[in-house]
Amino acid sequence: MELRHLRYFVAVAEEGSLSVAAEKRLHTAQPSLSRQLRDLETEVGAQLFTRSSRGVELTLAGRAFLDHARLALGQAAEAVAAARRAVRPPKASFSVGFLTGQEVEWLPHVTAVLRNQLKDIDFRVSSDFSPDIAEAVQRGEIDLGFSRVEPQPDVSYKVIAHEPILVILPGDHPLAAKAEIDARELDPEAFIGYSDTPHVLRAIVERYFRDRGVVVSPSHFLDGFATGISLVASTRGVTLLPAYVVPLLPGSVVSRPLKGNAPVIEVAAGYRADNPSPVLDSFLERLDELISSRAAAQRLER
Repeated sequence: MELRHLRYFVAVAEEGSLSVAAEKRLHTAQPSLSRQLRDLETEVGAQLFTRSSRGVELTLAGRAFLDHARLALGQAAEAVAAARRAVRPPKASFSVGFLTGQEVEWLPHVTAVLRNQLKDIDFRVSSDFSPDIAEAVQRGEIDLGFSRVEPQPDVSYKVIAHEPILVILPGDHPLAAKAEIDARELDPEAFIGYSDTPHVLRAIVERYFRDRGVVVSPSHFLDGFATGISLVASTRGVTLLPAYVVPLLPGSVVSRPLKGNAPVIEVAAGYRADNPSPVLDSFLERLDELISSRAAAQRLER
C-alpha cells in the first residue's frame, strides 16, 4: 500500500465523486483513479465504496478506513516537515506578554519596531494580569512584559506611557450627561471596588479618593478591566479604569474624564537586564521609537 493510494481514497471519500476528485483534487484521469481504488480494495480485502449514478458512498469498512487513512497521511506530512526543520537553523524566539487589553493598543507598535526581524524569529504573544506578567518576566518565561511597574527581583522597567484614569459608567446614568465628573459626585455604595489583583490601580484610586475626602463602600469588586466593564453594565454601578479600556466598552457603557487633576497610571515595559536575547537588545534600543509611534497614533485619533 502506497501513500498515493491513501490520498486517492481520502479525496474520493471527501468529494463523494470519482470525477470531481480526479479533476479538481488529484489532476488525474478517472479510469486511472478507479483502477487505483480497486487495487486498494484488493489489498485491504474489503469493499470501501459503493458506486451509483449519484456518485460514491463509503461502506462500513470504508468509514472505518477513512480516519486511519487521514491519520497516516497527516503523520507522513509531519515526518517530512520534521525532516525539513531538522536541516534548517532554529529561529530565535522572542516572547512578549501584555496586560490583558493592552495588546490592542500596543501590539501594532511592537510589531512595527520588529518588522525587519519578524520573518527570522519565533514571535509569541500572551496576555495576563499585571502581577503575572511581571512574574513571567522574572522567571524568564517571557522576554518583555507590558504591565504596571510591579517590583520583582532582577526586573527592570522603562515607563512608556501615563494613562489617565477615567470614570466608567452606564450610558444612561445621570452623571453621563456631564462633560467631566467630580469624584465627590460618585455614589459611594454604587462604586465598584478592586480586588487584590489590580493592586497598583487600587492604590492609585484609594490615594486619589483619600486626598479628596471621598469614601466609598463597594459591594462589588473587579479583578480586571473585563470584569469591571461587565459589572458596570450588569449592576449599573460606576468605577474608575485606565483610558485604554475605552475602545473595548460596549455600547451601553461610556467613559467620562474626572474633573480637575485626574490620576494617571503608568504603563511600563519590563525586562531582565541579564537576558541575552539579541532581539531584546535591538528592541530596547528602539524603545523611544515605540513610544513616539504610539503618541503619534493617539494624536491622530483625537
